Order: sequence, then C-alpha cells, then structure tokens
Amino acid sequence: MAQRRRNFGEETPEEDKKKLSGQALRRASRLFGFVKPYWAYYAVGFVFLGLSTATTLSFSLIIREVTNVLDGKSPYSLNQIIAFFVAVLAGQAVFSFFRIYYFAQVSERSMADIRRAVYDKMVSLPITFFEQRRVGELTSRLSSDVTQLQDVLSITLAEFFRQIATLIFGTAAILYLSWKLTLFMLATFPLLIVSAMFFGRFIRKLSKQAQDELANASVVVEETLQAINVVKAFTNERYESNRYANALSRMVSIALRTATYRGAFVSFVITALFGSIVGVLWYGGNLVLQHEMNLADLITFLFLMAFIGGSVAGMGDMYAQIQRTLGASERILDILEETPEVQLDQAPAALAAPIEGDIVFDDVHFSYPTRPDIEVLKGVSLRVKSGQKIALVGQSGAGKSTIVQLLMRYYPLAEGQITVDDRAISSYDITNLRQHIAIVPQEVMLFGGTIEENIRYGKPDATAEEINEAARRANALEFINSFPEGLGTVVGERGVKLSGGQRQRIAIARAILKDPAILILDEATSSLDAESERLVQEALDELMQNRTTLIIAHRLATIRQVDQIYVLRDGQIAEQGTHDELATREAGLYANLVKLQFEMQEKG
Repeated sequence: MAQRRRNFGEETPEEDKKKLSGQALRRASRLFGFVKPYWAYYAVGFVFLGLSTATTLSFSLIIREVTNVLDGKSPYSLNQIIAFFVAVLAGQAVFSFFRIYYFAQVSERSMADIRRAVYDKMVSLPITFFEQRRVGELTSRLSSDVTQLQDVLSITLAEFFRQIATLIFGTAAILYLSWKLTLFMLATFPLLIVSAMFFGRFIRKLSKQAQDELANASVVVEETLQAINVVKAFTNERYESNRYANALSRMVSIALRTATYRGAFVSFVITALFGSIVGVLWYGGNLVLQHEMNLADLITFLFLMAFIGGSVAGMGDMYAQIQRTLGASERILDILEETPEVQLDQAPAALAAPIEGDIVFDDVHFSYPTRPDIEVLKGVSLRVKSGQKIALVGQSGAGKSTIVQLLMRYYPLAEGQITVDDRAISSYDITNLRQHIAIVPQEVMLFGGTIEENIRYGKPDATAEEINEAARRANALEFINSFPEGLGTVVGERGVKLSGGQRQRIAIARAILKDPAILILDEATSSLDAESERLVQEALDELMQNRTTLIIAHRLATIRQVDQIYVLRDGQIAEQGTHDELATREAGLYANLVKLQFEMQEKG
C-alpha cells in the first residue's frame, strides 16, 4: 500500500515541495519530448497566438482614435475607424480559429502518443507491477491525468503565454501613455502576485487530492463492473452504491474546498482590480484636469489596464492548473520510468532451435515479492522430459500454481534453477519462452469480442482455415456453427454469453492454434457437467498429444494416465510416482486424497 501511494496517491510534504522545484519541472519537461515531432504546428500556433494578442490589444487604440474623432482631434473619419475596427475584428476571428486549430493538432497527436506510450509500457511490465496497483488507478492515469496534460498543451499553456504577452506589451503601452499613472497602477501588483502564489499553493494541493479521490471512485466502478455477477449473487447493489457514493462524497468535499479557495482568490482579485481602476480613474482624472494627459489617453489607459488586470487574474488560475499538471505528469512518468520485461520496439532474437520442452526444477526456493517472509517453495526439484505428462497435486497453498508461474517467468527466481532444454529460463528472451507455452486455465478469460477473435489470439496471423481446424479439434465447431453468426458471434464481457464448457473449448482451440511445446492445464474440467466434461476432455486429449504437459490437478480421477505425479505439501514435494504406485501406498498423502475424494463422491 505504501508503494502504491508513493506512486499514485496522497502527496507528502516532501513531494509538495518537489513540485515547486526546478527538478520537478525538468522531470515534467520530459513529456514535452512527445510534442517535439509536432513543433512546426506549435510554432505556427504561436504565430497566430501573437497575432490574436496583437489584435486584442489594438482594440484599445481604436477606442482612443474614436475618442479623438469625437473631440475633433483625429485626421480620420468615424466611418474609417469603424471600418478598420471591423477589419481587425475579422482578423481576430481568423487568427483565433487557426490558433485553436494548430494547438489542437499538437495536443491531440502528442496526447495520443503519450497514451500509446503509457499503454505500451503497462502491457510490457511484469506481473509484480500489477499486483501492487489497482486497475482503476492505472486506467485513471490514461484518462484523467493525460487529459490534464492535454488541457495544458492545448489551452492553458497557450493562454499563459498570451497573458504574459498581454502583460508585457500592455505595460509598455501604458508606460508610453503616462509613466506617472503606470507607476501608480503598478503599486498594487505586488499584493496581487503574492496572493496568487499563496492561493495557488492551496488550490493546487486540493485539486490534486480531488483528482486522486476521483481515481479512487473509478477504482470502485472498475471493480464492481468486473465482478458484477458476485455483486448480484450477494445482493450487494446497495453496498456498492454506498461505496461509490462515499468515494464521490470525499471527492466533492475536496473539490468544494478547492472552489472555496478559488472563489476567495477571484473575489480578492476582482476587488483589487476594480479598486485599482477606481484609483487610476481618480489619479488619471486629476492628470487630465491638470492638462498632463488628454481624455483619449486616459480612456485608452483604462482599457489597457483592464486587459492587463485580466491577464494577471487569469495567470493565477493558470499557474494552479500548470501545478496540478505537474502532479499528473509525475504519475505518468512513474509508469514510463518502470523497467519493462518486454521491449515492444525490438523483435525477439530467433532461437537457434525450437524449444522441445524438457523441463528441470533444481532445488527451487521462492517467496512472493509482496510476502518475502513467507517461503512458498522450499527446495522443489522435478524433471519433465519432452513429451511427458505430469500432474501437480496438493492442497490449496501447497505451491502448485507457483511452480507454473515461475516456469512462465512471472516472477524472478530467488534461489535454485529452472531450465528448459538444458538452458536456464533466465537466458531466454521472455517472448520466445512464452511463445512456446500455452495455458488452459480453470477459469477461462475471454475478451469481449467475437469467437474468432478469441481463438485467433493464439496466433494473430492465422488463416480462416487454421482457425476452423483448431475449433474442430477442440470439439467447438459444432456449437459455434449453431450460432447464427458462427465465428462472428460476440461472446460478451469475459465470455458471459457462453457456457462454461463452451468457454473451455474456445480456450483449448486457442491453445491448439498456438501449437506450443509446453502445455499447462489448470484442471479444465472440474466445474463442468458430465457431457461438457466429456467433450472438453476429448479436446484436451487432442491438445496434449506430443507436448510436454503440466497439469494442476484438483480431481484425481483425471490424472490416472499421466507419466508422473508430484504431490506437494507446504512447498515441498512429499511424494512422486504414477497413480497406481501412489494410490497403493498405505498412509500415503496421495492415497489419502484419493480416499477422501472417493468418499465425497459416494456421499454426493
């Protein structure tokens, strides 16, 4: 939990200070590398931003000339000035359109690149990474955090530079009009700047907390929808509704506190701004009365001051937004800086010879990274010759699944050695190794697409003929053809539209299509009716031919014909032998398990 919070959750005081440091800014600037390919769009966008800012400031000069016309002090007619005003207005519309268009080009393309990079990194990370995070949090990184970055790139950053340009050029213009009045006005600015920094700090911190609470609410939705059958079975709809409502309530509470600070800041800025206008009007009026300034210049000054005041007020909120984005960028970079187990941009090196499937576990010790004090495997040694079938038997927690997970290299090996074809599995490219292993689990996970897409997952470039043949060999073609859409039938989320036996046969067809050297079966028939079990068992017999097979056995009757049975107890191999050898041992662990299952069947 501490690790998860450090990467994705609450902000510590040290992290709060870090956000304001140059180091945090430099780290966040790495994400601007995704903008680099589109720098031409960005440059053009800034050109139109400059033109748009210039036309906005020119409105005050037009007002000045209109005032001079009314006083009879301008060489231009009112119609000429109004025509020029319309032309400037049209230019402003054109410049604003292209500014938005080009910045959108940058933000949409670069954010798609960031999302793709984050997703690619996620799918290439090891299982240990996902054991320490929740799915809702990770999807929130791809959605809300990247959206914050997009808002900054497409709107906030551009507007921030726009306000800075307005502040600089507007200040230069009012200095030209009256340096006395400008100094009088600027006397109020230090107070605004200090207050902006004070309020911005609290707004940024609270906004980040609200974002984290929204991510937590997303986690609730993700978990509930993924396990909706469990929710329904336990009639916990009200419980989940309350859980989500509580998460939203916490988010709303923090968001309202944020709005309170933001509202107080805006109110202060408006009061200070209009107070400054009143003060400037008083002082400027006296300058006009003393003939140190004309009325047109005073009106122009007031318009420019309004633009400058608006830019100062807006910069506080934009500063807070940019600071919030620093937090989002930190969370995204935390993922991008993780070490992947698969390099997606590099093809795996070709094997000198295909894997045959000769497996050896030599004195393997292992503890899960999340539970380093509990040793799950305690010196396991076993041998599976190429083409052999072995079964792993034992009570829950004995270490059966751990053996399979280590063979798949889901976790780094702590002690001992595992070899495939007399070669340490750590020396294989991980993609090469897993390409030669297929798993048919007890609980089949299907994707929400069509039957064809789920079978093709075993071999993405398979032909239609290969898919049909795999479905036939898995005893699945008959029920597939009974559907009106055939292979194009949508299976639904996690395959909910199919029965358990149908899902198992789809998984077997997928494994047949993969054509692995090593097959792992997690008792695929344990929860099926008799007819489905017969069809699935026939498909499994077809699948196991000429393959090294490891069976995690729950029903002992299904493993009578395997070459060797390994009985595990407390992370160690307690017995090994064939079914006939182990079943006849008096007081043997396997014989006792057989007896217990037989008695349960008799009672059933």
